[in-house]
Amino acid sequence: MAESEGAEDRKPRSDEAHSAFAPPDGVAASPPAEDEHPTSEFAVPEGLEPPPAELEGSAFARPGAYAAPSGPPGPPGHQAAADLPFARMTESPWQDRMRTMLRMPVGDRPVPEPAQKHGEGGPAVPRVLDLTLRIGELMLAGGEGAEDVEAAMLAVARSYGLDRCEPTVTFTMLSITHQPSLVDDPVSASRTVRRRGTDYNRLAAVFRLVDDVSAPEVDISLEEAYRRLAVIRRNRHPYPGWVLTAAAGLLAGAASILVGGGVLVFFAAALGAILGDRLAWVCAGRGLPEFYQFVVAAMPPAAIGVAISLTGWDVKASAVITGGLFALLPGRALVAAVQDGLTGFYITASARLLEVMYLFIGIIIGVLAVLYLGLQLHTSPNPEEVLQITERPPVQIAAALVLVFTFAILLQQPWATVWIVSLNGGVAWVTFGALHYAGGIPPVPSTAVAAGLVGLFGQLFSRYRYASALPYVTAAIGPLLPGSATYYGLLSIAEGRLDKGLASLVNAAALALAIAIGVNLGAEISRLFMRGPVRASAAKRGAAKRTRGY
Repeated sequence: MAESEGAEDRKPRSDEAHSAFAPPDGVAASPPAEDEHPTSEFAVPEGLEPPPAELEGSAFARPGAYAAPSGPPGPPGHQAAADLPFARMTESPWQDRMRTMLRMPVGDRPVPEPAQKHGEGGPAVPRVLDLTLRIGELMLAGGEGAEDVEAAMLAVARSYGLDRCEPTVTFTMLSITHQPSLVDDPVSASRTVRRRGTDYNRLAAVFRLVDDVSAPEVDISLEEAYRRLAVIRRNRHPYPGWVLTAAAGLLAGAASILVGGGVLVFFAAALGAILGDRLAWVCAGRGLPEFYQFVVAAMPPAAIGVAISLTGWDVKASAVITGGLFALLPGRALVAAVQDGLTGFYITASARLLEVMYLFIGIIIGVLAVLYLGLQLHTSPNPEEVLQITERPPVQIAAALVLVFTFAILLQQPWATVWIVSLNGGVAWVTFGALHYAGGIPPVPSTAVAAGLVGLFGQLFSRYRYASALPYVTAAIGPLLPGSATYYGLLSIAEGRLDKGLASLVNAAALALAIAIGVNLGAEISRLFMRGPVRASAAKRGAAKRTRGY
């Protein structure tokens, strides 16, 4: 971390001295220091005339970012912050306002109106940057998309009066640079995310903190923000370990019912998922990487399915293995990866996709090892029964609701969001069933439409509550995950039919991408038609230009 000279707890005098703006209303200009830089052509922005009283020393005026809350009208030629584009957008969520700012060049961003008060010496720049990085670290570690993390970091920095800030987020690294003025050295800080885990309860608390910091009507000092952040870090998970293990079992059992299993299959799939979850916890306690945890977790459901096939019972053993796959498929990471890619964060998206690939390969290795062993014991699995799903709409809808409910528990969501996301997932499955089973539409477009509704409703719920969209979206895609196509591909490969196996795995990848793209498209549609006061300036959104190939 590189800092400017004399970085103390308060901002250096030179940080207050140089500005492209005249003194704010009601605040006298600081007297010029003789050893500071002289007035330059960068003292006044293009198109603004300098105030008459400051013709010889306008470069030393107090920055507009430190404006007083009220005061008499400014001097002639001074343009108030409210007259600048995007300067006042407090009626819309801070996510929308900050996304708009991020897609503008730093020099074109308006002077912020700080939501939080600070002393006469200005904000403590190093502490504001550190608070910003810590908040971004918790969000990125919780699975939030890179653009939303950057938006939150920019919101915190601007709320405390730092206008020339540029946050940067990659898969494991966060950095932010603040340039006090065009003639001062920038101050940079960075932070590495070394541990990541899914806890949407903590993520929701971080969003509430950012929302309060961004709200002018809520007074939160730096010390209070640090205290709340420390409480968020210390908070325990909302559900104990045995509840998470039971939720994993119920999820696998509900998924097995969803693909045509019965009561015996439900309990067998639940037992396999519980054993896999416990073995994965043991591996995690021994410090094994996540790849090996997925390998171990995939083995018990596959072993129980093979054991049922050896007994010769008239039971759909493939549903046991498929249910176990539903509990392991990394749908959350895939949606985040595609979202980052579609919003232009290609480095982060590539890293997330690589993570998904490694986890998926771990699942494949664990299942294939057991299937090969079963074939050596002369099991006679019927690959075609995997794709023969009996249509039982009431039972399948109930199973989909249970699947989403338990998925939300595994994601450590706040209890208030569990019921909402369960309803969202139920609507998604009904939509998929109506399009695919009743309408005869192929599974990929049906999945994309259902996932689009998940993203749309999830974004609407999040905007209503001014919270992250992940708790309303991630668990809802559970019933749409391609468990059957994945198992059919693995079984075909185990039997030596590589052509059918690879084709089925490609189909599973297409379904997964349809889910991710549908969720992102639904969220973007909601933002497109619910921009509020930002809609008039939607033409200035720079994402389309940024991602062109020239």
